Amino acid sequence: MADSRSSVIPAFRYRDAAAAIEWLCSVLGFTRHAVYEGAGGVINHAELALGGGMIMLGSMKDDEHGRRFKAPSELGGAETSSAYIVVPDADAVYARAQAAGATIVRPLQNMDYGSREFAVSDPEGHTWSVGTYDPWSVRS
Repeated sequence: MADSRSSVIPAFRYRDAAAAIEWLCSVLGFTRHAVYEGAGGVINHAELALGGGMIMLGSMKDDEHGRRFKAPSELGGAETSSAYIVVPDADAVYARAQAAGATIVRPLQNMDYGSREFAVSDPEGHTWSVGTYDPWSVRS
């Protein structure tokens, strides 16, 4: 995957954002770009990078903006979106996810479009699809 800066940056809210950062880094391979911690361990804002992409996340907050977000556990496990991350070795990430005791939602498999991928739930129920398919390298 080309190492460029993405103009689209998904954002997430977590009840335990510090634990989510640790899981996302140790299991999925993100690296901490910036983490701004507030009083009482609250994560006001965090940026995690992976290749040329990035996500932002923070702690759930009981304010006007924060009340617009719900964790999958508050919605009976339902989600309104998920994220796909491109990795060079899906088998290695799958092994880390299994070792961490993660819930695998879709097993590791070869796809018709050339990807090797799987889907996993993070500790708060957000689904992450992980695969080798790189849409930037495909030209139509």
